[in-house]
Amino acid sequence: QVLLAESGGGLVQAGGSLRLSCARSGGTLSSASVGWFRQAPGKERSFVAAITRIGSNTFYADSVKGRFTISRENARSTVDLQMNSLSPNDTASYYCAAFNGHCTGTSCRDRRLYQWWGQGTQVTVPS
Repeated sequence: QVLLAESGGGLVQAGGSLRLSCARSGGTLSSASVGWFRQAPGKERSFVAAITRIGSNTFYADSVKGRFTISRENARSTVDLQMNSLSPNDTASYYCAAFNGHCTGTSCRDRRLYQWWGQGTQVTVPS
């Protein structure tokens, strides 16, 4: 079983930045497509960003495009989500997910594709 763990969440003022990391216990994520999703209280879990297994292509939700960046950090074997210009609308629990396959811009957004999920990390941006 693949275990994923997120880190880096916290409380940040509006306009600030946070960097989330997703690590695989006992292994790497280099052969997986990895996505970040978020879930605010009372809302469904929604797609944030993804990076593909082949070519490390990246895809973003429209709401975060230009502010968030997903990347592979090979030295630490993690997939990170750099979040800038945070607003209260970004407040949510953030989850990383992965699967051993490739996805396209459309399919990467489908949470049903992902086999493994982390427990989530909370990001709070007070209004």
